[in-house]
Amino acid sequence: MRALGAKASTIWYVDAPDPISVLRNSSSSDWDAATALAGSMFPGTVAVPTQQAPIAKSAGVGADEVFIGSYPGVTVVCSEQLTAASPLSLSDRWSRPLASEHTYLIATDPDTAWGAFAYWERGSLRRSFSATPIYIYEDIGLPLVWERPFWAGEHPLVYPPGVMPDPQSLPFHPQEFAEAANALWLGFRYTGAPRGDEFDPNALPVCGFTTYVAGQEPTAGPPPTHERSLTRWWRRKPPAPRS
Repeated sequence: MRALGAKASTIWYVDAPDPISVLRNSSSSDWDAATALAGSMFPGTVAVPTQQAPIAKSAGVGADEVFIGSYPGVTVVCSEQLTAASPLSLSDRWSRPLASEHTYLIATDPDTAWGAFAYWERGSLRRSFSATPIYIYEDIGLPLVWERPFWAGEHPLVYPPGVMPDPQSLPFHPQEFAEAANALWLGFRYTGAPRGDEFDPNALPVCGFTTYVAGQEPTAGPPPTHERSLTRWWRRKPPAPRS
């Protein structure tokens, strides 16, 4: 089976009429807005700013990290807490903390070949899908128009020579499915080179934070910079989706 390489655990809050243009033209993220949101979304913890980094390298966030991008009319939060097998199970704290018109969840894990996406409209879930190649965790709402080629078998799973497909296999790779949702809604994919008018996620910065239990945070630290070494966590094995 063909494996996809990117891990992502993200949720997006969108009010801008053209979020793709906003993201394509954003060269920085608002630290003050990101810090305020980190404080409100993770009660009981202290989010200490670290550095700004591309979302291409930050979407597969570690357990003690949060990345937040704040742009005009668009906000993204990257958190390991979003690796839920059931998007429906996410609380209102996740689906509409900013009273946004649209909320988009995109989550993928190459270790388990899992992919998920969900779409809320003013806090109401309209569509969600979560699966591995042989097991569907959640499939809520009517399939959207862009999904048709996937269900029609136009993006089939690819297996190594001599490997027989499981009879329960989906007609597509769930991660590729989730990446297609990300490309449609947000204008980019994490895996592979940009296609057509998609933009490069290495050009979109997000603000990084390390979270601590209140009272256990360091007393001082270096100021945020625009460079970040990601070696220590991109080698960490991603967790399986939570049931």
